[in-house]
Amino acid sequence: MSMMMDDASAVLEARAAHNAKLARMADKTRATWFPIAILIALAVLPLLQFAGNYNYVLHMVIFIASYVAMASGWNILGGFTGYISLGHNVFFAIGGYMAGILLARFGISSILSAPFVALIAAGIGFGVGMITLKVRGPSFIISSIALLMIVRILFDNWHFVGGANGMSLPVTELDVRWAKIPYYYAMVAIAAFAVWASYRIKHSKFGLGLRAISKDEIKAESAGIDTRLYKVTAFALSAFFVALAGAVWGEYLTYLRPNIFLIILVAANMMLMCILGGKGTIAGPVVGALLIVLFNEGFVAVMGASELNILGTGAIMAAVLLFFPLGIVGTLAKAGKLPRVLNWD
Repeated sequence: MSMMMDDASAVLEARAAHNAKLARMADKTRATWFPIAILIALAVLPLLQFAGNYNYVLHMVIFIASYVAMASGWNILGGFTGYISLGHNVFFAIGGYMAGILLARFGISSILSAPFVALIAAGIGFGVGMITLKVRGPSFIISSIALLMIVRILFDNWHFVGGANGMSLPVTELDVRWAKIPYYYAMVAIAAFAVWASYRIKHSKFGLGLRAISKDEIKAESAGIDTRLYKVTAFALSAFFVALAGAVWGEYLTYLRPNIFLIILVAANMMLMCILGGKGTIAGPVVGALLIVLFNEGFVAVMGASELNILGTGAIMAAVLLFFPLGIVGTLAKAGKLPRVLNWD
């Protein structure tokens, strides 16, 4: 057994070295300045407030950044490891409610408590993963939905946090013109951290093991990879980033309700963003989050807040996936036509 583990470790190390060599060669085709340029542009964007009221623009960036963080986190489990979860917004709620309670009871800003809360959510995710990841394929998807339903019932009847009516959080004392700024920078930083961490994970020995599990879990097991530990760790890491975004989002909204955090549409959006952008890629969740949020916003503006905007967004997604079956980034990369500015892998 020890010899088998050593052989597996040697294989993974050899592959990691080969991938590192390929990565150095790929650097020549990457526009590494582009993500940095995006961050610089986002850093100076709030200066627009000196010229007028651009709260809507700031809100849209916060909203998109929150989904970039969550979709990138979901991608660690659903993209790298190949385990599709439709209950990951449970950790979105855990982050939001735990940070909200600390804010309401002790006056601790969610921006400060977010990392601590996310670590607790990761620990819970590790425990949940130990149970749910015993099954695979459709059974795991069903178990993730069951988890969401159980937690929704729990929060709907948990009077300490207001039950189905939710709870209100203290409102910031900043002027309305500047009130969004702290949450803006916090959410952009979380999104950037999630994307960077995804890249580091994908190009690590651990990430290589996750991709081996995604390709063929049985072969990965026979090669000596501790597939259960890898999967559960991926689940915990995924939960961490989703909870991190949830913590800041809750204070930003100033109220918490189960029907905000614990509806299946939130988890479905994480999954759809990764599929539309390119599941298992680094830039895919970013592209998917940007497009889906903008599609939804555009259709709401044209058709109103009804089911028609969902229909319109779904129709465009179906059309896009007909031409980009592996997602926009994945399909273009496979065809060798991926623009340098999207080559983050």
